[in-house]
Amino acid sequence: MNKVNNKLLELEQEFLKVQNDLSSRIELENNFIIEEIKNIAGVDLAYWNIGDKTFGTCCIVIIDYYSKEVIEKVYSYGQVVVPYIPGFLAFRELPLILEAVKKLTVEPDLYMFDGNGYLHFRNMGIATHAAMYLKKPTIGVAKSYLKIGNVDFMMPDNKVGSYTDILVDGEVYGRALRTSKNVKPIFISCGNWIDLDTCTNITMDCINKESRLPIPVRLADLETHKMREKLAK
Repeated sequence: MNKVNNKLLELEQEFLKVQNDLSSRIELENNFIIEEIKNIAGVDLAYWNIGDKTFGTCCIVIIDYYSKEVIEKVYSYGQVVVPYIPGFLAFRELPLILEAVKKLTVEPDLYMFDGNGYLHFRNMGIATHAAMYLKKPTIGVAKSYLKIGNVDFMMPDNKVGSYTDILVDGEVYGRALRTSKNVKPIFISCGNWIDLDTCTNITMDCINKESRLPIPVRLADLETHKMREKLAK
């Protein structure tokens, strides 16, 4: 048990150094012209166990930003060898994400992740971390709230498009966004190379009556469930 704990501690220290190095490259402002955004990719992952081994699949679904039609779907899968360590999920997910990206024939202008971005203990959620490798603006869209320290979020008004900012030590980390009336909010945050208002606007532009989640993320989520069921057999 001590060997396992020591290995996890070593990994944490290694991962922490990488996060600290990458955090200096975070830019919470748009590096693109919004009118030039045409294709948006939704990214999600799912896991399953076989014996003592963990496997995962990453699904990416690209939609046309204006028509909302699906342009391309790809997936990757394989054994997951990085253990789950809270706050360092990106190291577990990134290999499968990058493997799926290699299969794309359409280049996304922006990626939306089922997960957090700047709304993270060290501002390095999967959406932010992955952006460093994808070289594209990214948005984090989480279904549940990641509590940082003792900071709770304030529930937004029960109106479509209402939001409340999430402040940690006086800094805005993300938003609780009400995308549909009478439905729980989602939690959005900048990944990289995008500002929070633009994240909010793009997310709301991708909402329809079928889900509180933006279309790219919802479709990617559905694909991971399908692929997990298929691959786990």
